[in-house]
Amino acid sequence: MQKLAEICIKRPVFATMIVMALVVVGAASYFRLGVDRFPAVDLPTVTVRVELPGASTEEIETQLTQKLEEQINTIQGIQELRSISTPGNSLVIVTFVLSRNIDVAAQDVRDKVSIAQRNLPRDVKPPIISKFDNDQAPVLTIALASDRSLRELTEIADKIARPQLERSPGVGEVRIVGGLPRAINVWVDADRLAAYQLPITSVRDALVRQNADLPGGNVTSGLNEASLRTMGRMADPKAFNDLVVANLAGSPVRVRDLGYAEDGTKEQRSAARLNGVPTVILEIRRQSGENTVAVIEGVKKSLERLAAHVPPDVKLEIIRDQSKYIYAALHEINLHLVLGSILASLVVLAFMRSWRSTFIAAVAIPTSVVSAFGMMWMLNFTLNSVTMLALVLMVGIVIDDAIVVLENVFRFVEEKKMRPFEAAREATADIGLAVMATTLSLVVIFVPVSFMSSISGRFLWASTATSMLRTPPVWPGRCATAGSSSSSASSCSHRRCRSTGRSNRSTSRVTWTSPSSRCSCSGPRD
Repeated sequence: MQKLAEICIKRPVFATMIVMALVVVGAASYFRLGVDRFPAVDLPTVTVRVELPGASTEEIETQLTQKLEEQINTIQGIQELRSISTPGNSLVIVTFVLSRNIDVAAQDVRDKVSIAQRNLPRDVKPPIISKFDNDQAPVLTIALASDRSLRELTEIADKIARPQLERSPGVGEVRIVGGLPRAINVWVDADRLAAYQLPITSVRDALVRQNADLPGGNVTSGLNEASLRTMGRMADPKAFNDLVVANLAGSPVRVRDLGYAEDGTKEQRSAARLNGVPTVILEIRRQSGENTVAVIEGVKKSLERLAAHVPPDVKLEIIRDQSKYIYAALHEINLHLVLGSILASLVVLAFMRSWRSTFIAAVAIPTSVVSAFGMMWMLNFTLNSVTMLALVLMVGIVIDDAIVVLENVFRFVEEKKMRPFEAAREATADIGLAVMATTLSLVVIFVPVSFMSSISGRFLWASTATSMLRTPPVWPGRCATAGSSSSSASSCSHRRCRSTGRSNRSTSRVTWTSPSSRCSCSGPRD
C-alpha cells in the first residue's frame, strides 16, 4: 500500500487515470449486468418422474418407485432420497450434498435410471430426469379473458398466442394452464362390447393401427427417386365411426357398432379462474441464465404485436409480473445507497468543516461503487437484492479508509507544519498498516460467511464478494493535490499570513525552507 501511495503522490495524473479507467470499465459493465430478484444458485436436487397410466398407488410403489430407489441409492453424495407415489405417477426426489457437482450428479442419476428401466413394466413411459432450477419459475403470467368457451380460448392460446410469445428473446417455455385441448373421443357401450365378446383393448389397438401415417418405401424411375407415404390419418372426426375393430364370422365390426366418436376435449387436469370466471393462463418461463427483466420487457413488446392477431373480444391481461418486485426492491436499495452516500459526506463535512476534505471523501464512494460493477460482470454476478445490499454496505467500508487517511494527512499539515505532498507520504506511512489491518479485519469477518455449508452460504457468497470490491488506495495522492492550495496559509504562524488567508501574495511572501515548515515572511509573529 505504501508503494502505491507514493506513486500516486508523485504521479497524481497517473493516479487519476487509474481511477478513471476503473470507472469507465465499471460504467460499461453496468449496462451488461443482468437484473434479477435473487442470485443464480444451483440447488443440488434432481427429480425423476415416471408415468404408468392406469396403475394404482400400490402398483406404482412396488413396480416403479422401489426399483428406482434401489438403483439411485447407490450414487455417491446423496443427502436425502424421498419419493411420492400417486395413481399413475412416481416422483423420486434426490438431494445431494452442496459439494457435489450438480451436472455430474444428474448424469449419474440418468445412468442409474437407465439400468433400472430394464426391470420396469413394458407400458411405462420414458422417465423424465431434470435438475431443480430456480430459472424454471414463471417470470410472467398472462390470462386470456373472454366470454368464449374454454376450448376456444385454449385453441387461441395454443395456435396463436404461444407461438408468438415463444419467439421473444430469452423465453424458454410457454405453458398453458387451465385449458381444454381438443381431442377425438371414442365412447364405447360396455353392453355392446360384451355382446360381441371383444375386449376394450381391441378398440384401442384398432385406433392406433389404422389412424397413422406410415412410410411406404421408395420408387425409382431412371435417375429419379420418390418417397412414398401411406396416408392413414383421419381428417374428419366422423371417419372414426367407420374404423374396423374386428371381423366376426366374416362380418366387420366397426366403431359405430360399439359406440360413437365425437370431436370433443381432453379431460381437464388443471383449472384457472380470473375474477371467478374460468379462463386460460399462459406461464412464461425464461431460459437458464437469461436476464429476467429483459425477458419480461421483450414479452410485453410481443403482447402489443399479438393484440392485433387475436379476436377483438379476447383480452390479454398480465396478472403476475416479477419485474415489478425487482424494480421495487432495486429502487429502494438505490435510494438507500444514494442517501447513505450523501449522509456519509455530510458527516465528513460536519466534523472536518472543509469542502475540499468532503469532496475527497465523497468522490471515494461513487468511484468505488461504479468500479465494482466491472468486477461483478467478470464474476458473472447480477444486479439483485443481495448484491445491491452489499453495495450499500460497501459505502461505509470505502469511506472509512478515505476519512482516516485524509484526517491524518491534514493532521500532519497542521500540527507538524509539513508540506502537503510530504504530509501525504508520511501520514500514509504512519497509518498504512492500521488501514490495512482494518480491511483485513473486515475480510476475516465476511469471507468465512461465504463458505457456509448451506444454501444461505451460496447467497451470501455473492454479497461478500461484492462488498469486498473497491478501488485501489489512491486517496493519498488526492489528499496531496487537494490540500496543497488550502493548507499553506494555515501552516504559517504569522498574523499577516492568517489574516490574508493566502500565500505567495504581495502582502506576505511565504517560502518553505525545511520539513518543519518554518516560513521566512516578514510579517509580525503572534
